Amino acid sequence: MSELISILMPVKNASNFLTDCLHSIKVQSYSHWELIAVNDHSTDNSLQLLEKFAADEQRIKPIDNKGNGIIDALKTAYEYASGNYIHRMDADDIMVKDKLLELKSLLDKNGKGCVSTGMVKYFSEGKLNNGFLKYEKWLNSLCEQNSHWSEIYKECVIASPNWLIHRDDLENCGAFNKQQYPEDYDLVFRFYKHNMKVVAINKVLHLWRDHAERSSRNLPQYKDNDFFDIKWQYYEEVVRDKSRPLMIWGAGRKGKKMAKLLKKNKVKFEWVSNNPNKHGREIYEKILRSFRRILQKDNPQIIIAVGQVGAKNEITKFLNQNNMYAIKDFTFFC
Repeated sequence: MSELISILMPVKNASNFLTDCLHSIKVQSYSHWELIAVNDHSTDNSLQLLEKFAADEQRIKPIDNKGNGIIDALKTAYEYASGNYIHRMDADDIMVKDKLLELKSLLDKNGKGCVSTGMVKYFSEGKLNNGFLKYEKWLNSLCEQNSHWSEIYKECVIASPNWLIHRDDLENCGAFNKQQYPEDYDLVFRFYKHNMKVVAINKVLHLWRDHAERSSRNLPQYKDNDFFDIKWQYYEEVVRDKSRPLMIWGAGRKGKKMAKLLKKNKVKFEWVSNNPNKHGREIYEKILRSFRRILQKDNPQIIIAVGQVGAKNEITKFLNQNNMYAIKDFTFFC
C-alpha cells in the first residue's frame, strides 16, 4: 500500500454538498486512494449519504467521530488511515479531476521533507465576499512565486483541503495531536517550524465552496480572524531572538490588539507608528513614538500590525532602505 493516498475528511451536516464532493473524489484520475470520512455527529442525512456511496465504492469508509469537533474527527480519520500519503479534504468542496495525481507527482518529484499544494478557486451559489476573492488571489500568488514561508505570519499560506504529505513527515510535525484552533493554521505553522519545503503547482486543484453554514463562518474557534495568539506563539518559538529589542509598528485596531497581547504575556517592547497624531500618546501604559525610533535601536526585531496595503508597501520600502529584511528583521502580522 506504499502508493496509497489516505484522504481524511471530517463531515458535519454536509448533506447539501456531500454528493458533489464524493463524486469529485470517485472520478479522480489517480485511483489508488481511500477516503476516511468521519461523521462528526451530523443531525442531517450526511451519514446515510456516506453509507450509500460506500455500498457501491469500497474505497469510501464512513466512521463515527470518537470525540467532538474537527480536530477529533481528523484524529479519528488518521487512526484508520492506511496510506503512506496523507491528504485532507472538506466535505463541502470539490476536487479538480487531476488533484491527487498532480499533488502526488509533485511530492514524488521532490521527495520527503516536502508538502505539495496548488492553487484554489472559490465558488458560491450566491455572491462571493470580496475578502474570499482577495484570499484566493493571495494564496495563488504564493504558488506562483513559491514564497509561502515569507508570508506565514499574515494568514494561513496553504489551503487546509489542498495539501499532500508523506505520512512520516506528518508524524514528525505532530500530525493531529495538538488541540489548538484554527487547526489548519496550526498544522501549517508546524510544517514551517519543522522546515518542511512547500512545493506548489500553478494549477487550480481545489474548488473551495463558500456558504452560510461553513464552519469557518460559524464556529467560535474561527471568530478571531487576526489569530494573533497563534502567530505570536510560533513567532516566539521560531523567529524571536530575545537578545534583540522588540518593537511593534502600528497604532490602529490591530496594533492595539497586538500590544495588548504582548502586555498580557509580559513581553517587553517599544511601540511605534507612522501616524504623527499619535506620537507621544500613552496607550496601555506605553508611549507611542515615531517609526523613526527604529533607526535609533540596535538591531531590533519588528512586528508590523498594519493592515492597509499601501502602508505595507511603504513600510517595506523604508525598512529595506535601512538594511532590514522580511522575517529576519521585520514580520507582518496582517
